[in-house]
Amino acid sequence: MSLFKHASEILQGKVNHFLNNAEDPAETLDLSYEKMITNLQETKRHLADVVTEKVSLESQMAQAQKAADKADADAKMALGANREDLARAELAEKQSELQKLASLKEAHDAVSAQSQKLQDYEQKLQDHIEQFRTQKEVTKSEMMAAKAEVQAGESLSGIGKGMDDAGEAMRRAQDRTAQMESKATAMDGLIESGALSDPLDTRSQTDKELDKVRASSGVDDDLARLKAEMAKEKAGGASGDSSGNS
Repeated sequence: MSLFKHASEILQGKVNHFLNNAEDPAETLDLSYEKMITNLQETKRHLADVVTEKVSLESQMAQAQKAADKADADAKMALGANREDLARAELAEKQSELQKLASLKEAHDAVSAQSQKLQDYEQKLQDHIEQFRTQKEVTKSEMMAAKAEVQAGESLSGIGKGMDDAGEAMRRAQDRTAQMESKATAMDGLIESGALSDPLDTRSQTDKELDKVRASSGVDDDLARLKAEMAKEKAGGASGDSSGNS
Protein backbone atom coordinates (compact mmCIF):
# COMPACT_ATOMS: atom_id res chain seq x y z
CA MET A 1 0.00 0.00 0.00
CA SER A 2 1.44 3.35 -1.04
CA LEU A 3 1.83 6.20 1.41
CA PHE A 4 -0.67 8.38 -0.51
CA LYS A 5 -3.32 5.63 -0.61
CA HIS A 6 -2.95 5.03 3.11
CA ALA A 7 -3.28 8.76 3.82
CA SER A 8 -6.39 8.92 1.59
CA GLU A 9 -8.08 6.07 3.48
CA ILE A 10 -7.32 7.73 6.82
CA LEU A 11 -8.80 11.04 5.59
CA GLN A 12 -11.91 9.26 4.22
CA GLY A 13 -12.37 7.51 7.53
CA LYS A 14 -12.21 10.78 9.45
CA VAL A 15 -14.73 12.39 7.08
CA ASN A 16 -17.18 9.50 7.45
CA HIS A 17 -16.78 9.59 11.21
CA PHE A 18 -17.53 13.34 11.24
CA LEU A 19 -20.64 12.92 9.07
CA ASN A 20 -22.02 10.09 11.15
CA ASN A 21 -21.56 12.02 14.38
CA ALA A 22 -22.79 15.33 12.95
CA GLU A 23 -26.12 13.94 11.68
CA ASP A 24 -27.87 11.46 13.93
CA PRO A 25 -30.98 10.18 12.07
CA ALA A 26 -32.89 9.74 15.33
CA GLU A 27 -32.17 13.33 16.36
CA THR A 28 -33.21 14.53 12.92
CA LEU A 29 -36.58 12.79 13.31
CA ASP A 30 -37.09 14.27 16.77
CA LEU A 31 -36.22 17.75 15.48
CA SER A 32 -38.72 17.39 12.64
CA TYR A 33 -41.39 16.37 15.15
CA GLU A 34 -40.63 19.35 17.37
CA LYS A 35 -40.93 21.71 14.39
CA MET A 36 -44.32 20.23 13.53
CA ILE A 37 -45.49 20.76 17.12
CA THR A 38 -44.33 24.39 16.89
CA ASN A 39 -46.33 24.84 13.69
CA LEU A 40 -49.39 23.39 15.40
CA GLN A 41 -49.03 25.80 18.33
CA GLU A 42 -48.72 28.74 15.94
CA THR A 43 -51.84 27.59 14.10
CA LYS A 44 -53.73 27.44 17.39
CA ARG A 45 -52.66 31.00 18.21
CA HIS A 46 -53.79 32.23 14.79
CA LEU A 47 -57.12 30.44 15.23
CA ALA A 48 -57.62 32.02 18.65
CA ASP A 49 -57.01 35.48 17.14
CA VAL A 50 -59.53 34.85 14.37
CA VAL A 51 -62.16 33.53 16.80
CA THR A 52 -61.64 36.61 18.99
CA GLU A 53 -62.19 38.85 15.98
CA LYS A 54 -65.33 36.91 15.07
CA VAL A 55 -66.80 37.33 18.57
CA SER A 56 -65.98 41.06 18.50
CA LEU A 57 -67.79 41.47 15.16
CA GLU A 58 -70.82 39.62 16.49
CA SER A 59 -70.95 41.97 19.47
CA GLN A 60 -70.75 45.02 17.19
CA MET A 61 -73.49 43.58 14.97
CA ALA A 62 -75.78 43.14 17.96
CA GLN A 63 -75.13 46.72 19.07
CA ALA A 64 -75.85 48.08 15.56
CA GLN A 65 -79.11 46.13 15.35
CA LYS A 66 -80.15 47.35 18.79
CA ALA A 67 -79.38 50.96 17.82
CA ALA A 68 -81.39 50.61 14.59
CA ASP A 69 -84.39 49.23 16.47
CA LYS A 70 -84.20 52.03 19.03
CA ALA A 71 -84.01 54.68 16.29
CA ASP A 72 -87.08 53.20 14.63
CA ALA A 73 -89.03 53.27 17.91
CA ASP A 74 -87.92 56.83 18.64
CA ALA A 75 -88.99 57.95 15.16
CA LYS A 76 -92.43 56.53 15.73
CA MET A 77 -92.69 58.30 19.10
CA ALA A 78 -91.55 61.60 17.59
CA LEU A 79 -94.05 61.32 14.77
CA GLY A 80 -96.78 60.69 17.32
CA ALA A 81 -95.81 63.97 18.96
CA ASN A 82 -96.07 65.75 15.59
CA ARG A 83 -92.29 66.17 15.42
CA GLU A 84 -91.62 65.00 11.89
CA ASP A 85 -88.20 66.64 11.95
CA LEU A 86 -87.14 64.46 14.89
CA ALA A 87 -88.67 61.39 13.28
CA ARG A 88 -86.69 62.03 10.11
CA ALA A 89 -83.47 62.44 12.09
CA GLU A 90 -84.05 59.16 13.93
CA LEU A 91 -84.80 57.32 10.71
CA ALA A 92 -81.57 58.68 9.20
CA GLU A 93 -79.75 57.29 12.25
CA LYS A 94 -81.49 53.97 11.69
CA GLN A 95 -80.29 53.81 8.08
CA SER A 96 -76.74 54.60 9.20
CA GLU A 97 -76.83 51.75 11.71
CA LEU A 98 -78.25 49.36 9.12
CA GLN A 99 -75.41 50.22 6.73
CA LYS A 100 -72.95 49.63 9.53
CA LEU A 101 -74.63 46.32 10.28
CA ALA A 102 -74.32 45.23 6.63
CA SER A 103 -70.59 46.03 6.60
CA LEU A 104 -70.06 44.17 9.87
CA LYS A 105 -71.94 41.15 8.56
CA GLU A 106 -69.77 41.08 5.43
CA ALA A 107 -66.64 41.14 7.58
CA HIS A 108 -68.13 38.52 9.91
CA ASP A 109 -68.80 36.16 6.99
CA ALA A 110 -65.20 36.51 5.78
CA VAL A 111 -63.77 35.91 9.26
CA SER A 112 -66.07 32.90 9.76
CA ALA A 113 -64.80 31.34 6.54
CA GLN A 114 -61.21 31.97 7.64
CA SER A 115 -61.93 30.45 11.03
CA GLN A 116 -63.33 27.30 9.44
CA LYS A 117 -60.29 26.95 7.17
CA LEU A 118 -57.96 27.27 10.13
CA GLN A 119 -59.96 24.70 12.10
CA ASP A 120 -59.77 22.25 9.19
CA TYR A 121 -56.04 22.88 8.80
CA GLU A 122 -55.47 22.42 12.53
CA GLN A 123 -57.24 19.05 12.48
CA LYS A 124 -55.28 17.89 9.42
CA LEU A 125 -52.02 18.99 11.02
CA GLN A 126 -52.84 17.16 14.25
CA ASP A 127 -53.60 13.98 12.31
CA HIS A 128 -50.39 14.33 10.31
CA ILE A 129 -48.34 14.91 13.46
CA GLU A 130 -49.80 11.83 15.14
CA GLN A 131 -49.02 9.69 12.10
CA PHE A 132 -45.51 11.11 11.93
CA ARG A 133 -44.95 10.49 15.65
CA THR A 134 -45.93 6.84 15.29
CA GLN A 135 -43.76 6.37 12.21
CA LYS A 136 -40.90 8.17 13.95
CA GLU A 137 -40.92 5.83 16.93
CA VAL A 138 -41.21 2.77 14.69
CA THR A 139 -38.33 3.98 12.54
CA LYS A 140 -36.15 4.73 15.56
CA SER A 141 -36.83 1.26 16.97
CA GLU A 142 -35.99 -0.34 13.62
CA MET A 143 -32.81 1.75 13.38
CA MET A 144 -31.70 0.73 16.86
CA ALA A 145 -32.41 -2.93 16.12
CA ALA A 146 -30.62 -2.75 12.78
CA LYS A 147 -27.65 -0.99 14.35
CA ALA A 148 -27.40 -3.61 17.09
CA GLU A 149 -27.62 -6.39 14.51
CA VAL A 150 -24.90 -4.83 12.37
CA GLN A 151 -22.63 -4.32 15.37
CA ALA A 152 -23.17 -7.90 16.42
CA GLY A 153 -22.39 -9.13 12.91
CA GLU A 154 -19.27 -6.99 12.75
CA SER A 155 -18.08 -8.37 16.06
CA LEU A 156 -18.56 -11.91 14.83
CA SER A 157 -17.02 -11.39 11.38
CA GLY A 158 -14.44 -8.77 12.27
CA ILE A 159 -15.67 -6.44 9.48
CA GLY A 160 -15.21 -2.72 10.19
CA LYS A 161 -17.65 0.15 9.71
CA GLY A 162 -16.30 0.93 6.23
CA MET A 163 -18.78 -1.55 4.68
CA ASP A 164 -21.75 0.45 6.05
CA ASP A 165 -21.02 3.74 4.29
CA ALA A 166 -23.37 3.11 1.35
CA GLY A 167 -26.26 2.03 3.61
CA GLU A 168 -25.78 4.96 5.96
CA ALA A 169 -25.80 7.39 3.04
CA MET A 170 -29.08 5.87 1.81
CA ARG A 171 -30.70 6.17 5.25
CA ARG A 172 -29.64 9.80 5.54
CA ALA A 173 -31.16 10.54 2.12
CA GLN A 174 -34.43 8.84 3.11
CA ASP A 175 -34.65 10.82 6.35
CA ARG A 176 -34.06 14.08 4.50
CA THR A 177 -36.73 13.17 1.96
CA ALA A 178 -39.25 12.45 4.73
CA GLN A 179 -38.47 15.78 6.37
CA MET A 180 -38.91 17.71 3.11
CA GLU A 181 -42.23 15.93 2.41
CA SER A 182 -43.50 16.90 5.85
CA LYS A 183 -42.51 20.52 5.28
CA ALA A 184 -44.16 20.53 1.83
CA THR A 185 -47.40 19.18 3.32
CA ALA A 186 -47.43 21.90 5.97
CA MET A 187 -46.76 24.61 3.36
CA ASP A 188 -49.61 23.37 1.15
CA GLY A 189 -52.00 23.54 4.11
CA LEU A 190 -50.99 27.13 4.90
CA ILE A 191 -51.44 28.19 1.28
CA GLU A 192 -54.90 26.59 1.12
CA SER A 193 -55.96 28.31 4.33
CA GLY A 194 -56.14 31.69 2.53
CA ALA A 195 -55.70 35.19 4.03
CA LEU A 196 -57.79 36.97 6.65
CA SER A 197 -59.98 39.53 4.98
CA ASP A 198 -59.71 43.15 6.10
CA PRO A 199 -63.07 44.23 7.67
CA LEU A 200 -62.44 47.94 7.03
CA ASP A 201 -64.57 49.80 4.52
CA THR A 202 -63.04 49.49 1.06
CA ARG A 203 -65.89 51.04 -0.92
CA SER A 204 -65.15 53.46 -3.73
CA GLN A 205 -66.35 57.04 -3.55
CA THR A 206 -69.08 56.22 -6.06
CA ASP A 207 -70.33 53.36 -3.91
CA LYS A 208 -70.37 55.61 -0.84
CA GLU A 209 -72.44 58.24 -2.67
CA LEU A 210 -74.88 55.59 -3.87
CA ASP A 211 -75.21 54.30 -0.29
CA LYS A 212 -76.13 57.82 0.86
CA VAL A 213 -78.80 58.03 -1.83
CA ARG A 214 -80.19 54.66 -0.77
CA ALA A 215 -80.16 55.73 2.88
CA SER A 216 -82.08 58.92 2.09
CA SER A 217 -84.59 56.93 0.12
CA GLY A 218 -84.87 54.50 3.00
CA VAL A 219 -85.68 57.38 5.39
CA ASP A 220 -88.50 58.59 3.14
CA ASP A 221 -89.86 55.07 2.82
CA ASP A 222 -89.72 54.51 6.58
CA LEU A 223 -91.41 57.87 7.23
CA ALA A 224 -94.22 57.01 4.85
CA ARG A 225 -94.58 53.58 6.45
CA LEU A 226 -94.84 55.04 9.94
CA LYS A 227 -97.43 57.59 8.82
CA ALA A 228 -99.47 54.86 7.21
CA GLU A 229 -99.25 52.67 10.32
CA MET A 230 -100.30 55.51 12.60
CA ALA A 231 -103.14 56.52 10.30
CA LYS A 232 -104.31 52.92 10.29
CA GLU A 233 -104.13 52.78 14.09
CA LYS A 234 -106.12 56.03 14.42
CA ALA A 235 -108.69 54.78 11.94
CA GLY A 236 -109.00 51.53 13.85
CA GLY A 237 -109.41 53.42 17.15
CA ALA A 238 -112.06 55.69 15.73
CA SER A 239 -113.95 52.72 14.33
CA GLY A 240 -113.83 51.00 17.72
CA ASP A 241 -115.21 54.10 19.50
CA SER A 242 -118.01 54.37 16.95
CA SER A 243 -119.01 50.77 17.47
CA GLY A 244 -118.98 51.25 21.23
CA ASN A 245 -121.28 54.29 21.06
CA SER A 246 -123.71 52.36 18.89
